[in-house]
Amino acid sequence: MSDKRMSSSKKHALKGMMLLVAKDLLEAEDIEKKEERKRYMEESCPPLSCPSSREELQALCRDLHEKIDVLDEERYVLEHKAIMVVNEVKDLNIKIIDLKGKFKKPPLKKVRMSADAMLQALLGSKHKVSMDLRANLKQVKKEVKEEDKELRDVGDWRKNIEDKSGMGGRKKMFESEA
Repeated sequence: MSDKRMSSSKKHALKGMMLLVAKDLLEAEDIEKKEERKRYMEESCPPLSCPSSREELQALCRDLHEKIDVLDEERYVLEHKAIMVVNEVKDLNIKIIDLKGKFKKPPLKKVRMSADAMLQALLGSKHKVSMDLRANLKQVKKEVKEEDKELRDVGDWRKNIEDKSGMGGRKKMFESEA
């Protein structure tokens, strides 16, 4: 094909033809599936005839139970295969993401946990670890300074009120001179 590009009308005409062909193929496939389903039902489920005697009815029930068991086994195998295929697809998607190197981290939720619960989660339930933070603290004796003692032993403020009243405690001084 040459470097010349296709016109938009030609593209639309080609796309329309492709859609018509695809539609015909889908319809043919749908008809084929219906015929196959009908054929399978005729093979697997012959018309049911009700027996007249009790022994014939019991034999029919046994046959039906055997068929049900066989079909259940087939269903189980098919389900197992389907699950394996789904898991394989998931694994391949994970490998593709790893190969691309772009991994979106999931948003993590903040969890409030005590120190004991965190240690138990890390070490497992076998190890009983209690973290008493105050037990490991150092005991410190408080030394009382003499200056602090003097400040505390000021006494009752009401006793010295006369001495300190008026002009910064100078009132007493003027009274004694007079």
